[in-house]
Amino acid sequence: MELLPLPFIGWFFTIASIVALGLGALLIIAMHRAGEGDRNLLAKTAWNDMALFGIWILGLAGGIGVLQLQPWGRHVLELFCWTLIVLITLSAGTRLYGIKQENRQANWIVSVAGALVVVIPLVAICGATIATLRSDSAYAAFAR
Repeated sequence: MELLPLPFIGWFFTIASIVALGLGALLIIAMHRAGEGDRNLLAKTAWNDMALFGIWILGLAGGIGVLQLQPWGRHVLELFCWTLIVLITLSAGTRLYGIKQENRQANWIVSVAGALVVVIPLVAICGATIATLRSDSAYAAFAR
């Protein structure tokens, strides 16, 4: 039994990756035009930005591969999903730890809830995608 339809998975990750790449490009362009301080920060984070672009390109390739039912697409999209799960979890934890380190009088219920509002849906869609891509029906669809 498929958890999610393969066309939905392919289109969802293709569109999400295009949006993420486009927003990333717009943010970089805006920072480049903003001033010397922002350009210096952009130069310091260039490797991180390139890694993020590479990860989202992996998601784009995997989404397109799933849409075309290419056997490699299944593996690439699964790798992207695992990477996204790790990154989103680490990012949320790092942000919460940063709030604690700053000794701010933060409302922890709101801070944790805010992190979970982002983490839970992304982990759920990635988990459902991984389960679907590993299902017998997906194996059969990709074997054609």
